Amino acid sequence: QGQEKLSCNPKKENGTHVVLCELGNPMKAGAQITVDMELSVSGLEDMGDAITFQLQLRSKNSPSPTKALVTVTVPVEAQAEMELRGNSLPKTTMLPTIWHGVEGSRRLEDHGIKVEHVYELHNKGPSTVSGVTLRLTVPHRLGGRILLYLLKLETEGGMNCTHHPDLNPALV
Repeated sequence: QGQEKLSCNPKKENGTHVVLCELGNPMKAGAQITVDMELSVSGLEDMGDAITFQLQLRSKNSPSPTKALVTVTVPVEAQAEMELRGNSLPKTTMLPTIWHGVEGSRRLEDHGIKVEHVYELHNKGPSTVSGVTLRLTVPHRLGGRILLYLLKLETEGGMNCTHHPDLNPALV
């Protein structure tokens, strides 16, 4: 009829972790109860896509206690909110309508205006993430002419980075 909190205690039995909950004592014959349990389990990053529990109802008073095991499989879904932040230096760039590069020059300013783009990918949690793929597309041609091209690609924080072989058409 009413709701009351269960008293549950974790312990180890036969090398396995057990949570023992006392439902009530004594219970009247034929009593029916419904139990809603919320479990908090950490370290599930490498557990796959589900975790399995075994539930068992035991009676201390019954001459033939019920000990049937019920297996419950709960899907595990990691949740993490990702945020991509980006800046360009300078914030605004005016490209000239006609640009005459200096053929054979090794000076960067003879080949165009330097624009630096910095992107930061942040995990706002609550779970950790792995195997994230971030794809950035850089417009490198406009009207058949080179607009932007990649000079350097760097990463921090143990990430691997690859770029498309046609990304830097000015060096081909």
